[in-house]
Amino acid sequence: MSELAADGIPVAVSLRVLKLSRQPYYRWRKQQVTESELTEAHRANALFDAHRDDPEFGYRFLAGEAEAAGQRMCERTAWRICRDNQWWSTFGKRRGKNRKRPGPPVHHDLVQRDFSADDVNELWLTDITEHWTDEGKLYLCAIKDVFSGRIVGYSISDRMKARLAVNALDNAISRRLGAAGCIVHSDRGSQFRSRKFVHALNRHHLIGSMGKGGAAGDNAAMESFLALLQKNVLNRKRWRTREELRIAIITWIERTYHRRRRQARLGRLNPIEYEAIMNPTVSLAA
Repeated sequence: MSELAADGIPVAVSLRVLKLSRQPYYRWRKQQVTESELTEAHRANALFDAHRDDPEFGYRFLAGEAEAAGQRMCERTAWRICRDNQWWSTFGKRRGKNRKRPGPPVHHDLVQRDFSADDVNELWLTDITEHWTDEGKLYLCAIKDVFSGRIVGYSISDRMKARLAVNALDNAISRRLGAAGCIVHSDRGSQFRSRKFVHALNRHHLIGSMGKGGAAGDNAAMESFLALLQKNVLNRKRWRTREELRIAIITWIERTYHRRRRQARLGRLNPIEYEAIMNPTVSLAA
C-alpha cells in the first residue's frame, strides 16, 4: 500500500479496489501487532521452552511451568496453544483427525437403527459426552429409555473411565423395577467394551448391543438427546467449575427435559406424563 502511494496512487483508491475499509487499515498501521497477539506469543514461547526442556510433559504440566516462568494461563488456553503447534507429550497418544479406530464389538447390533419400543425397559440407549470448564473437563454418561425418552440413569465425573458407565447403569437399575431382559445399546467406546461394564450388564441380567464403528446413525436417538443437552446447557455460557456445570446438567434433565419439554412423538406430553399415562406402575416406582 505504501509503495502504491509512493507511485502516486491514493490510498483511498487502493483500499476501494482491494475492498478494504479505511479504519481497520489505519488502525493496523498504528499498531500492527495487538496486545492479545503479543500475549499469545509470550505464552507460546513459555510453553515451547517448557516442552523443549521436558518433552514428556502434557499440557497441564506445561501450563504450570509457563506460570513459573511468568506466563500464567488457564489449562484450556495451554491445551489450545499446544494443539495448534502439535506440542504433545512423548508418552501420550498421537493425535489426529478421525484416525482412531474403534475397538472390536463385544455385542452384536440387536437394534439395527430401529429406535422404537412398545413398553418401558425394552430398549435403553447410552452414550458419553464431555464439556470443558475452567477446572477441566466434565463427563456425563446418560441412559435413555426409548419408549418415553426418559433419562432413566446417569453418572457425572471428572474422569472418563469404565466406572462412569457402570455407575450410570447402576443408577438406572436403582430407579427402574423389572428391567431384566432390557437391551442396552451403545457405541463401541472403550467404556462400554470394558469388562466392568459387561459384568455389570450380566449382573443386572441386561442384554448388550453395539452399533458399527464410526456410524453415528447406529445410536442416533441417543445422539439427538446429547445434541439437545449441548445446545440448551453446555454451550449456553462459560462454566467456571465442574460443580456448577454438574448442577446445571442435573437441573435441566430432571426439571426441564423430564417435566417441561413436550415431545411431538409423545403426543405433546413430556416423558413423565407419558409414562404416567401409558405405564403408571413403572412411573410411580421410578
